[in-house]
Amino acid sequence: MPISLHDLARSLGLPVLAGDVSRPVGWVHGTELADPTPFLEGGELLLTTGLNALTPGYVERLVRAGVVGLGFGTGLSHDVVPAELVEQAERSGLGLVEVPRHVPFIAISKAVSKALAADEYAALTRTSEAQRALTRAAVRGGVAGVVRRLGQWINGWVVLLGASGEVVHAHNARLAPGLVSSGGLAPSGDLAAAVAKVRASGGLASAALEVAGFHVFLQALGSRARGVLAVGTSEPLDADLNIVNTAASLLTLALARNDAFDAAHRELRTGQFRLLLNGIGVEGLPQRFRVFLADDPPDDGFWAEHDGQIVVLATESAGHASSEVDSTSVARGYREAQQAKKAGVSRFEDLAGSLKVPEGFADALLQPLDTETRETLRTWLSHHGAWDPAATELGVHRHTLKNRVRKAEQALRKSLDSPGLRAELWLALHREGQ
Repeated sequence: MPISLHDLARSLGLPVLAGDVSRPVGWVHGTELADPTPFLEGGELLLTTGLNALTPGYVERLVRAGVVGLGFGTGLSHDVVPAELVEQAERSGLGLVEVPRHVPFIAISKAVSKALAADEYAALTRTSEAQRALTRAAVRGGVAGVVRRLGQWINGWVVLLGASGEVVHAHNARLAPGLVSSGGLAPSGDLAAAVAKVRASGGLASAALEVAGFHVFLQALGSRARGVLAVGTSEPLDADLNIVNTAASLLTLALARNDAFDAAHRELRTGQFRLLLNGIGVEGLPQRFRVFLADDPPDDGFWAEHDGQIVVLATESAGHASSEVDSTSVARGYREAQQAKKAGVSRFEDLAGSLKVPEGFADALLQPLDTETRETLRTWLSHHGAWDPAATELGVHRHTLKNRVRKAEQALRKSLDSPGLRAELWLALHREGQ
């Protein structure tokens, strides 16, 4: 913080005579004008030898101009500070200090300049340290690490909002229970309006406002408005605004990197799915699974984008599903899922129930087969003619299963190597089971 009038007076041995001397001194200006206010910006310590200090309204004009205090030099035009001036300063709250002749005005200017330089250096050092800490947090902890470190540096709450306004990461959100929740910031009022405006503007849009006793700063992240950084502190950010801007830049870069990573990951999954369509296996899949055509990607598991569709490979998922397949028969599963979607059924197996089977077709086709043989064929066909999984489900040896299938072929007087016969049997067995 800049040096206060009180500390300045104490360091130079200047007697404090009246008013509020706790305010910080922003600059020093010497003048003998009766009305120097047109040349002031506010926050100054005004130095005078008192040639015009007793003109009517002099103190009031200084107060209205935002002058921090008045340093009255004695030993020249006045041996002591006029009592009338002391009374006016006390009444108006203007800080008044005596500047004895042995303390030159230039010494006061140097002291304030030195204090301001030290303050700026301290702020620069703090900002530099914070930037390094935030950069380390970004490298080690990503987006969440930056949010957490920023909250620690500014001693306030920090919320990173996603593109839809949801809370992605938060730190010290408990400090603002009425403003921050897991669903986002307060849904109405000035804060919600400011967030909406910043998000709509995108780019480098920002906003500052006071809400519920907090000084809140909002910053859009990225030209595509990937999100909004919201920061709340009990005191104005001032110099720490540079720290917030650094965090916003790091978050923008991190989010952009995440977008690039997600795009690369999507391309990789699409490439893996193309390999699967060509019968080339990839790691990480269940031994047997279904191919689903879904509206949205799942939270976990394998999924890919192919021909404008979300394809999920899993044992269970939302969407239109194929029959069970393995990594060598994904192409068939994909075709089955497309057929299920076109027919408007949940699973490919349900297609049989949706087809029109001629009256008496099932009875005529299955008539030569006994109950055991029918159950054997139903299980075997459900595994697409795979011997081992069908035998395991039936609880028999694979040779026993082959003998039963051969028995069925003899009864039907047709080879079950025929895809057409298999399809007819599947329809008939499915119809029989309804």
